[in-house]
Amino acid sequence: MDSFMTAMSNLASGWIILSAFAGVLWGIFGGALPGISPSIAMALLLPFTVGMEATNALVLLASVYVGAEYGGSIPAILIRTPGTNSASATVIDGYEMAKQGRAGEALGISLMSGLVGGLFGLLVLVLCTESLAKVALAFTPAAYFSLGILGLSVIAGLSGGSLMRGLIAACIGLMIAFIGSDPVSGVQRFTFGSEDLLDGVKPILIMVGLFAVTEMLVQIGEPAWASGGNASTKLKLPNWALTKRLFKPQAIGAAIGTVEGVTPGAGGTIAAFMAYSEAKRWSKHPEEFGKGSPEGVAAPESANNVVTATALVPLLSLGIPGSNSAAILLGGFLIHGLQPGPMLFQKAPEVVYGLYGGLFIANIAMLLIGLVILSPCMWLVNRPKPYLIAFILALVMSGVFAIHQSIFECGLVLGVGVLGYVLRLLRLPVLPLVLGLVLGYLVESNYRRSLLISGGEHSIFITDPVSAGLLGLALVLTLYTAWKEFTDRQEAKG
Repeated sequence: MDSFMTAMSNLASGWIILSAFAGVLWGIFGGALPGISPSIAMALLLPFTVGMEATNALVLLASVYVGAEYGGSIPAILIRTPGTNSASATVIDGYEMAKQGRAGEALGISLMSGLVGGLFGLLVLVLCTESLAKVALAFTPAAYFSLGILGLSVIAGLSGGSLMRGLIAACIGLMIAFIGSDPVSGVQRFTFGSEDLLDGVKPILIMVGLFAVTEMLVQIGEPAWASGGNASTKLKLPNWALTKRLFKPQAIGAAIGTVEGVTPGAGGTIAAFMAYSEAKRWSKHPEEFGKGSPEGVAAPESANNVVTATALVPLLSLGIPGSNSAAILLGGFLIHGLQPGPMLFQKAPEVVYGLYGGLFIANIAMLLIGLVILSPCMWLVNRPKPYLIAFILALVMSGVFAIHQSIFECGLVLGVGVLGYVLRLLRLPVLPLVLGLVLGYLVESNYRRSLLISGGEHSIFITDPVSAGLLGLALVLTLYTAWKEFTDRQEAKG
């Protein structure tokens, strides 16, 4: 109780509130800038936290995480450019809504769903940290492999009615994921002698190229800017009727985000795609998905914002960073002489409680700051098409170059944009490619580790109870999707 009161007194002093607002503001801008991931936005601030008080520094870094995960949805909706990996699922219906002149509505749904997800994730973090940490501890390499297979099982629902086209696109994504060094032996693969490919291809580079550059190539060939003249420049928050409709997809996103967030290595991207797929599966209006469905925006935004809090469960309880952003936050702990883990709750409980309070303030700050900056962002979309395309290209290239100051990566993004344009011409869906890219390393590395543990016996994936359960769930989801696709075709013929 003394530690709790100390944390509350620090909160009342105003420094934690200031840190939370500053972190969210920087995070939103960092997330909205293509190529600047939440972890990069956090890393840029890390040196400035050395002289700060521990609680204020950690709140600042964690608030950047909150702001960046939300900020990634702004360019995803307005210019079809996911600012973060996890915002890729928001592009599907968010950009379609913007093309229909409903950009203000889409951004309002994103903002409120992010707030709901963030507060729910914080509640889970505060109430269930120890029990959820035990669940994460039960995940073996075999279970992680099965988790990746479960993620790949949603490809059928993201293939636009053609499972074969979806599998082809997913294989392309897996091939890109295998570029770099072997995760077990370290042998170079598909690098063609290039040192720039030794660490593999970063997913954010592929996503920026596929979504942003490809869209610009498409728009150049069209006479009018699709979203410029129709998009409302006034932010529109969901009314009561829409709020009730969004309750189910937000709940689905919150549930999936909780499981994925507490699982080290899963992250907001997988959670967002799985939430989108499940929201479509359980929706009363699945035909609207991909054509501007509000539920298609609410589910992934709720999921990836839940992850910002639940991803801290393994970090605080076990000292295991479950994501790149959590690893940056771990660095913040170590800079101030704190070691996350079970002993943290005994040695510095006031820091933990202060972090909880700071995350609550950060979610409120996300709402307040979002209400201010979204209208100017929508105004920008309505500028003349040539100016806007040039601005987007400069924004994308500057953001990509800022990551590693690499001309090679800038060229890679442009090349991926051309690949995405070719995929459009061949009518191959992009989303299965992205999913294969994101899950490729998770599946391969844990498959290899599992076989090393079992001496080459594949039975380890069945004898491990968590792995067997995830594989069974993946099989059920795949069969259900195939059956639903078959019945839909029969109804269309009849």
